[in-house]
Formats: sequence, structure tokens, C-alpha cells
Amino acid sequence: MAPRSRRSAAAAAEVVEAEADAQEQEQEQAQEQEQGLKRLTFKQPLVGRPGKPVGVSDLLTRLKALLDELRTMDQQEAHRESLMPVAESLAHHSLLQHKDNGVRAWAVCCIVDMLKLFAPDAPYPASKLKDIFSVIILRLLPLLADPTHPYNSQHMYILRSLAEWKSILLINEIPAADQLTSALYTTCFDVLSAPSKGGHGEELSKSIEHNMTELLSTIIDEAPAVSHSVVDVIVAQFLWADPVTLGSAARGKKSVHVDAKQSTLRRKEAPPAYNMAKNVCNAFPEKMARLIGHYFSSVIVDFTTDRHTHKGHARDDLDDDLPKGPSEDDLNEASKAHRLLRELWKCCPGVLQEIIPHLQDELATEHVQLRQLATETFGDMISGIGAAGPPPLPDLDPVAYPSQSLSRAESTRSFDYLTTPVSINSFPTQYPVAYHSFLQRKNDKSAIIRAAWTTAIGRILMTSAGGIGLDLEEEQKLLKYFAECLIDSDEKVRLAAVKAVARFEFNDMIRKLGSNGGMAEPGSILSNLADRVKDKKNVIHSESMRLLGRIWGVAAGAITEGDDSIKSLLGPIPSRILEACYVNDLEINVQVDLALYDSLLPLAYPPMKAKAAPLPNSQVVKDSQASSEQGYTEADLDRIRAERQLVLVNGLEEKAKKVFFAKQGNQGPGAKYMEHFLKLCEEYNGGVTDKGGKDVKTNLEGLITYYAKTLPDPTRVREDLWKFAKTHDRRAYALIRFCMDPASDYRRVFRSIKELRKRIEDGPGPHLLDTLTPLLYRVSLLCYNKSHVPAVIEFTRTDGKGLGTTAHELLKEISTKHPKVFSTHVKDLCKTLESEAPTATKPNPPGAVDDLKACAAFAKKFPTDIPMNGKDSRKLVQSFLNFALYSTPPQAAKHAITIMMNSDDKKELHAREILTKSIKDFKYGGHHWLTKLAALSQLVLLAQSDCEEDMDAIIEIAIQQVLQQPHAATPEADTEWMEVPDEDIQGRTWAIKLLVNRLRSLPSDSVLEDAAQDTYTLLNRYVKNGGEGSADDSAPEGHKSRQRLLAANSLLKLSCNKRLDAFLSPANFIQLALITHDPCAQIRKGFADKLMKYLGQGRLPPRFYTILFYLAHEPEKTIKNSTMTWIRARRAAFAARKETILETVFARLLSLLAHHPDFDKEDETLKLMSEYILYYLKCVATEENLSLIFHVAQRVKGVADGIAPSRQADENLYILSDLAQALIRSWEEQNNWTMQSWPGKMKLPSGIFRPLESHDRAQEIAKKTWISEDMVDELDPLVRKAIRSKKRKASDDVEKLRKRIKSERPIKEKKAKIERPTKTPKKKRRAADNDESDVDVSVAPSSEPRRKSDRRSTAQKSYVEVSTDDDAGPGAEEEEEETDAEEVEERSSPAPAEDVEMADAEPGAEKEPEAEENESELSDPEPSSPEPEPAPAKKPTRGARRPTKKTNGTESSPVAQKRKTAEPAMDEVIPTPPPPKSAKRTSKARPTTKSKPNGSAAAAAASSSSPAPPTNGTGTGSVRRSARARA
Repeated sequence: MAPRSRRSAAAAAEVVEAEADAQEQEQEQAQEQEQGLKRLTFKQPLVGRPGKPVGVSDLLTRLKALLDELRTMDQQEAHRESLMPVAESLAHHSLLQHKDNGVRAWAVCCIVDMLKLFAPDAPYPASKLKDIFSVIILRLLPLLADPTHPYNSQHMYILRSLAEWKSILLINEIPAADQLTSALYTTCFDVLSAPSKGGHGEELSKSIEHNMTELLSTIIDEAPAVSHSVVDVIVAQFLWADPVTLGSAARGKKSVHVDAKQSTLRRKEAPPAYNMAKNVCNAFPEKMARLIGHYFSSVIVDFTTDRHTHKGHARDDLDDDLPKGPSEDDLNEASKAHRLLRELWKCCPGVLQEIIPHLQDELATEHVQLRQLATETFGDMISGIGAAGPPPLPDLDPVAYPSQSLSRAESTRSFDYLTTPVSINSFPTQYPVAYHSFLQRKNDKSAIIRAAWTTAIGRILMTSAGGIGLDLEEEQKLLKYFAECLIDSDEKVRLAAVKAVARFEFNDMIRKLGSNGGMAEPGSILSNLADRVKDKKNVIHSESMRLLGRIWGVAAGAITEGDDSIKSLLGPIPSRILEACYVNDLEINVQVDLALYDSLLPLAYPPMKAKAAPLPNSQVVKDSQASSEQGYTEADLDRIRAERQLVLVNGLEEKAKKVFFAKQGNQGPGAKYMEHFLKLCEEYNGGVTDKGGKDVKTNLEGLITYYAKTLPDPTRVREDLWKFAKTHDRRAYALIRFCMDPASDYRRVFRSIKELRKRIEDGPGPHLLDTLTPLLYRVSLLCYNKSHVPAVIEFTRTDGKGLGTTAHELLKEISTKHPKVFSTHVKDLCKTLESEAPTATKPNPPGAVDDLKACAAFAKKFPTDIPMNGKDSRKLVQSFLNFALYSTPPQAAKHAITIMMNSDDKKELHAREILTKSIKDFKYGGHHWLTKLAALSQLVLLAQSDCEEDMDAIIEIAIQQVLQQPHAATPEADTEWMEVPDEDIQGRTWAIKLLVNRLRSLPSDSVLEDAAQDTYTLLNRYVKNGGEGSADDSAPEGHKSRQRLLAANSLLKLSCNKRLDAFLSPANFIQLALITHDPCAQIRKGFADKLMKYLGQGRLPPRFYTILFYLAHEPEKTIKNSTMTWIRARRAAFAARKETILETVFARLLSLLAHHPDFDKEDETLKLMSEYILYYLKCVATEENLSLIFHVAQRVKGVADGIAPSRQADENLYILSDLAQALIRSWEEQNNWTMQSWPGKMKLPSGIFRPLESHDRAQEIAKKTWISEDMVDELDPLVRKAIRSKKRKASDDVEKLRKRIKSERPIKEKKAKIERPTKTPKKKRRAADNDESDVDVSVAPSSEPRRKSDRRSTAQKSYVEVSTDDDAGPGAEEEEEETDAEEVEERSSPAPAEDVEMADAEPGAEKEPEAEENESELSDPEPSSPEPEPAPAKKPTRGARRPTKKTNGTESSPVAQKRKTAEPAMDEVIPTPPPPKSAKRTSKARPTTKSKPNGSAAAAAASSSSPAPPTNGTGTGSVRRSARARA
């Protein structure tokens, strides 16, 4: 028998063993079945023998079978002993480290099921567990980021099993598992941080985020300790919301900052990793609070200590009082940590329980940067703002149509998980102590902290504390604090407040900010914001003006539709913006222009395009299906824009309205200068010129210098304009001309501006637009455009939306200031007047008077364009006749007569007809008696020769039938002031005007004495007796107030004529000045406004300036301050022309005070008198002219009173002289000025002064001190008080005042009293000198030509001088009367010399000086010269008169000129100095050539043959003022 092989024996042994095992298994199964356990039936090997591994396909099949069986097992029925061998096999390194992904995935799936079945114990030792979890964490879970992976379902099964059965907790049994745990967190967050879609566009399953969240939360909950690295990983997920790191990804991309405006590039929802971190923190807030608290303490708590050293922080070097702060790197880390705190509070506030106290401690640290971080962080946490910052700025679009204000949606912002403020908990409720500490930062000593606090408060209010809401009391408190931030002393805080307001949506502004009060309520947020348009810091007033402009641009729609709440809150915005021009700051003026045409009346409004009008012979068939989009014609768009302009003007206050009208009035003169500039640019030809190129360049330099003075940063303006000239873009020249052409419609103007901007951006560069845009706005026909006139006329007819009155007013302005624009529509207006004409029984509509006013203004400019002399004009002429006889109110008759007297070829015939019908059967209180009086008043002015025969009857009607009638007693008449005058006082008003107009219209060869004496007696009686004209004192109070104001204003109007001014005696002049002391505020204001108007127009003699200083004790601040502002502006204008009118008028003021009814020698009275002198000094005194004022005060002590000669009157003068000198010396000391003795002499007006009787008397007066030393000492506090009030109104450019010690005073007084011996030049005897004393001086005379007619040029008027509609009350003076009378006055004889001549004048000085050349750009200049040719001042050519370099004491130093610029001015709101006069003169000067009185300085400069005036304006007799001037 053959022996068995080794193999067969082994096989036999295996069979025996297998049978034995089978028997044992059968026995065990029987036993397990009895116990309810289920054995694993899987018996296939998973791990091959050495050298013979199991194939991949077989292995995958076996693993799948195993997993299928394991899935069917329940944890309670699993037979663990049968599972153990397979479990051990599954953990073999050959499977865990298998190169095939499927094998690893299926093997780990089986392993996690084994962990489930063996729970809570693990079938593996710690070393095996480490291998298993390393594979899971490092190799399998990262593959979940790819949903397209072939084994993605196995990977998800592994994740779900670990999370569901919490098998992940076994990781805690691994020694030193921190690294593996940290890797798990990193892996999970990396998976979710990957792009939301896989490579093939498949999205990650939401179950992955859910299971991973469960997985990580389980570890946080069960782990005995959580490492710092894990906390770092969790907290790092919130950096997704940090704008600094937004866009960085786990794949190593560089950090990319996403622009807030590029919302389409940002995530629309939070990334899964962010949500998972948030859910993990919210799942166990208390444990996470400890972990995160420990994490942040290493960053925040350490910074509150002083152990950090400073590493080159420039900010601390500037402030030695602060301790050295942390380094730059430390601050960056701290900033990052604080941004994370914001985000944590937004999404999981519970984890910050331990951090808030430490953050509160930061509020008290000495390091400003850390305190700022804490303040900002608290503010954003309360507001619910995360690390991404606040929501983007709202889109306030003033161009939108329909307006955004008509849509009252809750919010216009779309939801953004990054920036939408959300707060889960109420911070003030949860942390009241920290909240209170945060509120205390309002009073922080550092402006940086207060600015950060201001921003925070704005955000809290904007978000309503993160949407939680604030109780009413707390909200009102924060609103009050926020309002105070807008008026903080530091510009950083004010700017932060303005920017904080800009983040409010429009509806929030109305609902939240509006609850604090409207713009008209002082101290409210909106009111304080509006005050910032006058802020002295450029960045603040520009930001606030742009913001306010956009706000009103949005609100305009609701205001137009009659929303009273929005109108009351935001309606005053345009007024506040335009009134900022009174500050007289060039930067503010530019910002006003930009706000006007970018926001208030934006150029692109309305934004729709007009539909094309069909051609007359078009064959296009109209579509039966109407388009869903509404079409607008050009007329519709013009009407919409005109309506917005009317809404704007309708809401303006009086001062702002003057600015708006003045700006539009300046367009015409500005266009003439611009046209000349363009012509010079064309001649300059980009620098390539012919022989005359030098002259062209010189003239162009002069005009560029002129423009540079009207804009901030003159150096840049010059560079930009020269660059524009050298570019020589002829198309740009044409586009600018289109903008200025009255024939251009609005669309053409708008398209021209748009094209010009594009050309400049593509050519010279966009920076050039900063200079050209304001200039272009000022010369373009943007408001008074011919496209708007039809719509405005339509509003006058329909009174749509209550804008009829405003439309009438605007129409009058257009016809007056831009008659060429109005000319194409005057026929339509005349047809309207034909239909509105009244009859004896039918009245005219109320709006007719405004139409007549507009037509009358046009008739005076273009009399032949009124269609009154054609074949078919009889109806129009009859309409004007009916208006003259039957119209109401009576002002309509005046305007109708004005039209006829200017445009009617048969005006004499019609004047006689109106005169006859007005005189016939005239009866006080009869039918149309007021209309007849108005007609007679205007006829006497404009048709004097036709009225001469019936003048006695006319005068009889005025005096006997009206003025001598008893006053009608009514309840309204018994009040102090009648806002609406009754018929009785209206009739008396017209009667007085009739008498005044008679005097104004008398020819030059007539005898004035008798007629003038009676009228002046009547007017002086009204002034002196408080408005009472009769002896029985029967006039009611209301009538007396009206009559007194009317009489005072009438005396001013008469004094505008030099022939008539002589009839106002010095004694009556004193009574007239006392009008400023009237108890009725309306009288004082009306008189002061009229006085400033006439003085600004140059129509009154200089002596009337003294009356304004009687307002020193004016109780109404607005009247007093506006007068002071106006006087300062006049002072600056005179100083620019080297004139000393206001300085020399000081003698008249002292004379006026000497005759003040309250004057006596008591010290208390003298203190009251000193207020007048101090008011004068505040308005007039500068360091340069103080010596002249002091000299005038001294000179008064060398004459005697000439008004009421007496010893007492003389002593009053000498007391005031000493008082004035003492005040001036104290003023000098308090201001730290240096005053030299005035080197010249001067004349005093002989009308109010007379020479002393002897030399001995003069010596006696000079040696005596007329006020006590005690009185002198008591003046210092008064001076200091006056200077403090002056400083509060001055800008920062004024130097700080320093107080000098009293011990210097005796030296100063002694020095001031020394009078240098000066030579008296030979007297020039002229006819005008017959009223002067014998003392001579060379004071700067006006070197400008004068008009014989006393009618000055209307160029460069101030706001006060701009013609306004004064027809509301009979006490007002009609501007039309004054302009109508100018032609009459031109026929007057030469006026006698004034009694106020203060200087020896040049031979040409007998003429009337022209109106001021550089008072205000917001004026109504009408230069006669069509093409001024300015040029810069150069050295005179050979042969021309060469004046010496001398000064008369009014030339300003640079510091003083800054001071002048800083002072607000009403008539120099936007200063437009005339183009510099050319110094290019011919070699032979011709002094006999006279300048034409054309009102334009530039015209005189254009003439090369004109002699050069002295450079200092003083003539050849000027002298040096001081040693400083000589230097």
C-alpha cells in the first residue's frame, strides 16, 4: 500500500477539524437560539495568506455580503463572539491601507457597523482604533467633498453611522487623541467649505452637514477636554463673514476682498461650514462659552494690561500723555478678534458670556485704539451687525421717477446673510451694566472714541437694536444723544454723525429720525444735520450737503403729491442748503451749485426718454395693442421738470429764495464772461498765435485769474483752465455755447453738458471737471429755460397742486432776468391777459396781477416785443386800459400802466384817458377808488408832462380826499401791526406814493422848493410822531405803524435822488435814524432791509450807513446779525476798492449818538452808548483800518456841533470822542493788534459840524479828559464780551486773541495820542467843497466814473438788493416804481454837493460812483459792455502815469484777508470779483478820456487807451500809513 502524502494527511486532518467545528457550531447555535442571539454566518476570509492575497473583485464581493449581513443584525441580537474574528480581520492593515478605494470604503463600512454592534465597547484595542479613525478622518471623510465619487454612498454611510450611533466617541479612548480630533474638525469643515457644487455640478447633500454637525457636537458634549486647536477651527469658520478674509478658501486661495457693491459676486446664503459652526456653538452654549472665553482671553484680556511694548506707532508719538500701546501686529490680531466677536453675537450670543465683562474692561483702558475697538464692537453687537459690517448704503436716487418716497415699502434692501443686521438676544436687557458703560463713552475725552460711539449709536437706531426693537424712552434718549453728536466740538464726531445718517433708508429717516423733530425744530437731528451745510470743515459741509440734497430729491415726489408729514420734516432742506451761501465760503458755494443740479434739480430728471413724434406725412399705422410702457413727449418731460422746480421754489424761505433767484439772475452776466473766455481761447489757438498773441495771452490770464477767485483752490483752477485752453477743443467751445444760448431747449442743454463731460474725461482728464462743472452750471440755462416757460404759464392758469402763485413769481423772474428766454412766449401771456381783463362789473382773476408784473418787466427790457401796435392789437390795448381802471388788487393797474407807457405808440392818448377817468367822480371808498389812486400814482411817475395840467386836482385827491379823511376804526387796526392792511391804509399808502412819485418825476429845470417842502413836512411828521399825521391822535395803532414805515421808506427813496436828499435836514435825519428804535419789530426790519437795499445798490449817500449802527441794541437777533453780516460784506467790498467810506462815516455816528434822546453824562448811559461804538467796531474794524477810525474819533474833538449849536451839544461830542478813543485802544489791546498813528488829515462834513471859535478853545478841549479813569477801566469787560461774540462767529482762520497786561496801557495811550506833524497839501477849491471844513486829508476817493442821473449800475447787487415781490403789503416799496423812475431821474439837473463828502475827490469824482463790482456773484448784474476784456495788472508801459507804491491804510495783510473771507456775508455770498483790469496801456496816456458809465469794470479794462488808475486807489495824494507799510 502506497504511503499518504503530507498534503493528503493534512487534508484529512482539516476534514476532521471541520467536522468537529461544525458540530460545535451546531451546538452553539442551538444554545444561542435558545438565548435569542444571532450568529454571523459570513465565513469567507477577508485577509489572504502571505503571498496569496484575495483578489479585489472577490474582496469587494465578500465585503458587500458581509455588510449586507451586518445591516440585518440588531445590536441586542448580535452574537459578539461570532463577530469578533471578522471584526479583527476588517481591522487588518491590508484592508485599511488597501490601494483600492472601494475596498477601503466597504471595509470601513463594515467596521463602523461592527462598532455599532459592539457598542458601547470596542472590539479593537486603542492602537487599532487609532488606525481606523486615521483612515476615516484623513482618507475617507475628505472624499465627501466630491458628490460624484463612485463610493460616495459608502462614505456617507460611514459618516451617518458614526453620527447616529455616536461611535465617534471612541476617539476619546485613543491616547493623545487631540491631534486626531483636531484633524476631524478640520476635515469636516473643509468638506463643507468647499464649493457647494462638485466638479460635475452636483450639490452636496444636506445630510452631510446634518451628520457632521451631529458628529462634532457629540465630541464637544462628551469629550473630557477640548483642545485649543479645535476651538480655533470652530471659530475660524466665522471668518467667512469677515470682509478682510472673505473669499479665502480651504484650497489655499489668497484672500480676496469683495466689493460691497458687487453683490452678485457674494454668497446669497451662509456656507454650510458657517452654519455647522453656528449650530455646534448653539448646541452647547455654556461649554462653548468657557472654551471661546479662554480663546479670546489670550487676545483681549492681555491687551488691557500695559505689558505690551510699542512698536513704532506714530499715533502715540503725537500724544505723550497716553501710555505706549500694543504693536501693529497686536492691533491687527485684536481687530480680527473683535470682528469675530461681532459675528458670534450675531449667530450664537450664548457663547460670549465670559467675554462681555472683559470687553467692558476695554472701554476703560487708556489705550485709545483698544478703547475704540471695544466701542465699535459693542455698537455693532447691539445693532446685530456681524463681521461683514453694516448693510450697504441705501440707494437714494433723486432722479428716479416715480419718486422712491411714493413707495412706502418696509425696506428696499435685499436680504444678505452677511450684512443684514440680526440680533437673537437683546443686548441692553442681557448685559445692562456693559450697555451702561458703553453709553458713557459719549463723554469720552478722545474725539476718536466719540466718533466711533456716534457711528455705533447711528447703527443701533438704524437697525432698531438688531431688529429686537427699543422701548420708546430708550429710543428717544439715543435720538437726543445722536442729535448732540451732530454739533460736537470736534469735526471727527460731526462727520461720523453725518455719515451715520447716510446709512438710514428713506423710510427710516421719516419714521425714526423724524420722531426726534422736523428740520424746522431747533436741536433735532434733522435740524442739526441741516446746520452742517455751513460747517467750517470742507469735508463735513460737502458730505452733509450731498446727503441732504439726495434726501430732498427723494422726498420731492411725496411733497409734490401733498404728503404733509414729509413736507414738514424735510421741506426746509433746499432753504437750508441755499442759505449756506450767506457764509460766503467759496467751497460751500461750489457745493451748493453741485447739490442744486445734482440732487435738488438733477440734470437727468426725469430719466425717461421722450417718444419720437411722428412725422407729419408718416404712413406708420398705430399698433392696436397699446404698449405696457407709458410714453412721454418732450412737453410732458418739460412739465415734470418744471413742476419739480416750482415745488422747490414754493418751499423756499425768503432768504433762500433770494439766493435761488440771484443765482439764476447771474446766468446772463456769467454767460457774457464765459463767451469772452471762449473767444480768447479760440484766439489763443492752443498757444499758436500771431503777432497779437501776447495781448491775447495777457487777457486770457486776466480772465482765468478772475475765475480762480470764484472757486476754491485758485492754483488748481488756473492750471485746469490753462489746460482747457491749450487743449483747444472747438467742439467743447460749441457745447458750452449751446448751454448758454437762450434758443436752446432743455434737452439740448442737457445733452451738451453730457457730451462735454465725456469729451473732457476722454481728453484732458476727469480732474478738469472739478473746475469746469461749477462754472458750467453757473452759466447754463438749466432753470430759466425756454422749455419750462409753457409749463410754468400753464400752472399760472390752472394753479395745479397749489403752485399757481409760485408759477407767477417764477414767470416774473424769468421775464425780468432772462427776457430773451421769455420772448417766445410773451404772445401767449398777452392772450392770457386778454381773457383775464376785468370790466366795471367783472373782476379779474387773482393771478392776473402776477401775469401783468411779468409782462411789465419784459416790456421795460423789450418794449417793441409787446404786440400792442399791430392791426389786431386793439383788444389787448383795451384789456390793459381795463386793468388800469378796474383791476384788483390795485398793483395790477400800476403794472398795466407800466406796460402801456413803455410799449404803446399812443401812450399820451391813453394816459390822458386813464387820467380823466381816474380823476372824474373820484370818491373816498367809492368804486375802484384804490385802483384809481394806483393809476394816478404811476401816471404821475411815468407820464409827468401829461399830468401837469391836472396836478392840482391830483394833489387834492391825495391830500384832502384821502389823507385828511378820518381813519376807519376796525378791530384789526387796533393791533400793533396789521399783516393784511385794510382798504383805508391801502388808500393812504397810494396817496403818499403819489406825492413821492410827483417829486421823483419833476424835471431838472423845475422848482422843487414848494412841492418838496410840503411833502417832506408830511413825511417827517409821520416819522417823528410815530405814524400819526393829525393833531388829534385819532389814527389806530395798526395804521400808525404802517404809515411810519411807509414815510421812513419814502424818505429813503427820495434821498436816492441827490436833488431831493438836500431837503432831509440833519435834524430830520436824526429822527429818521430813530426808526431803528421803534417798538414794532416789523417796522425795524422793514426799514433796515430797505436801507441796506438802497445802500447796496449805491443809490443813497454814505451818511445813511450811520443809521445801521443804531441797531446795536436790536432785540431781534436775526435782524441784528443779518445787518452785521451785510455791513461786513460792504466793508470787504470797499476795502477791495481801497475806499474808506465806512471808516470816515464814524464821525457821523458819533454826531448821531451825541443827539441820541437817551444820551447823558452818567456812566451807565455811557456804557449803553459804548455798545453802539462796539457794534461799529465789530462790523468795520480791522487791524489795517483801526488807525483811521481812531484818527476820525480824534478829529471829532476838534470841531463843534453844527446841528443844534450849544455848549452841551459840543460836550456830548467830546465825551463820545474820548469814549470812542478808549474803546478803540482797548479793542487794539484785546485783539493784539498794532495801531500806528494815521499820517494824513481829513475833512469832516460841515453840515453837522462847524469849526471851533478860537485856537484857545481848541487847546482847552484837547487837554481836557472828558471821561473818568474809572469809566475807562469799566470798558475792558465790555470790549472782551464784544470780541468773544465776534470770535464765535468767525472761522478758524482768525488768529487767537491774546489779552495784554494793563501795565502796557499808559504807554499805549501815550503813543496813540502822539500826532505826527504832517504837511497840509494845497486845497483844491471846487463847487463840491462848499460844505466842508477847512481840514484836509488824502483819503482814498472813488476813482470810478459816476452817472449824472444818480442811477448806478445794477451790476453785482447783494441778496438784499435783489428785486423782490413786495406787493404783498402797501408798506412795501415796488421795485418797478424805482426802475421806472430811473429814466425820469436821468433828466434831472446835476445834484448839489453832498454834505458828507469826506475827502478831496479826483476831478472825475463828482460823478456818481458805480455799483460795487465784486459784492456778490448772486446778483443781478447787467453790464452795459457786451464783451468785457479783462487782463491781469502788469507794470504800466512807458509813458503811462506811474503811481508810487503807497497805501491809505485799507490795504489788507494776508492774515486780515483770510479773516475777511471767513466772515459771513450776505451780499458776497458767492464773490465774483470783476476780471482784473488790464495794465496793457498805450505809450501815451490820455487823461482827458472819460470812462463810459456802463457799470462794468471789465469794459474799462478792455480799452487800451484808458488811463491806468492808481494801484492803491488813493490817487497821487496818498501817504504811507505806518512803518509796516513802508517795509
